[in-house]
Amino acid sequence: MAAEGLLSLAVFTMASTMTPGGATTMATASGAHFGYRQTLPLMAGIAIGLGSMTAGAAAGLGAIIMNAPRFQMAMKVIGTAYLLWLAWRISRNGPPRQANVVRPARFLSGVWLTWHNPKGWAIALGAAASFADIASNPRILAAVLGLSFGISAILSLSLWCLAGLVLRRFLRTDRQWHLLNAGLGILLALSIAPMWL
Repeated sequence: MAAEGLLSLAVFTMASTMTPGGATTMATASGAHFGYRQTLPLMAGIAIGLGSMTAGAAAGLGAIIMNAPRFQMAMKVIGTAYLLWLAWRISRNGPPRQANVVRPARFLSGVWLTWHNPKGWAIALGAAASFADIASNPRILAAVLGLSFGISAILSLSLWCLAGLVLRRFLRTDRQWHLLNAGLGILLALSIAPMWL
């Protein structure tokens, strides 16, 4: 594997995982409400979900999905419904002591969120196609992409979660919390638009 190929992959994975979207919004909201430690299971689920998705795309699963338009549409509809439900739940939250959500999302929620996100599949398929030449066979490519995306995801989600913790320090009133939660809910809902465009 060429060093420049791995450097390009590292830049690509960090750029892909740092950009705002459903996962980053969830990490920020959970960090603000529950703290870093209680958000770790959600972040680990997202990271493992993204890592396994990119590994699967590199190993050939992506080609199967691309050739099944009905399955793609079903994923879009289910993913959209789930993200809209999460956006609604987040937007209705008040301060942490009054939050409608009494516990943070767990590991399987993170995996489920990631595997039903068409934007995530687009990134995984794009990475598998763009970086196919950095490995000598699909298994090695799957391992390299899976690890790269998993590590990048946990690092970037940690930063978003910590941003939620910082926001928490500045929010003093119930109204401020309601505005933050409404804003995060709207951002999460808006992150769905690229799936349909």
